[in-house]
Amino acid sequence: MKIGILSDTHGAIDVVDTVFAMASDAELWLYAGDVVGDAQYLATIARTDVRFVPGNCDWPNPNTPETIVVEAAGHRILLTHGHVYGVQYGTRMLVEAAAEANCDIAVYGHTHVAEYTPGTPITVLNPGSAARPRDAACGSFMTVDLVPGKAPEVHLKRLGQR
Repeated sequence: MKIGILSDTHGAIDVVDTVFAMASDAELWLYAGDVVGDAQYLATIARTDVRFVPGNCDWPNPNTPETIVVEAAGHRILLTHGHVYGVQYGTRMLVEAAAEANCDIAVYGHTHVAEYTPGTPITVLNPGSAARPRDAACGSFMTVDLVPGKAPEVHLKRLGQR
């Protein structure tokens, strides 16, 4: 199963369009926050399941949990924006939360810096920011190929590059 992972678009719908054009074959999208409306827009153009969480720039909404667990292709994925886990200071609390939820993958955003840390037992992924990157001149997102019983195959994609 191919999933797309996107975060921190901050209302840049044109960036969402670009990301989708680069990975339109994703069967599932995960959106790690900062402007939930962008995830809802992605759902309308992707016509596939888009799971999302709010970020620190989204207004509090009791109907949208800050952290969810997504099951896909035999994997359990903890999805969060990350600010509630202090990810700007490291991912220890995030990894602990993922372990407690019996997840093997943790996805977060917030820092605007892409990260791929393969792990045993938890792989940590941050797609960076598609609209406002802090780690490169152009935005980023990820695609991940998931196969039951195998480690995720992660691809960091930079906007403007195929």
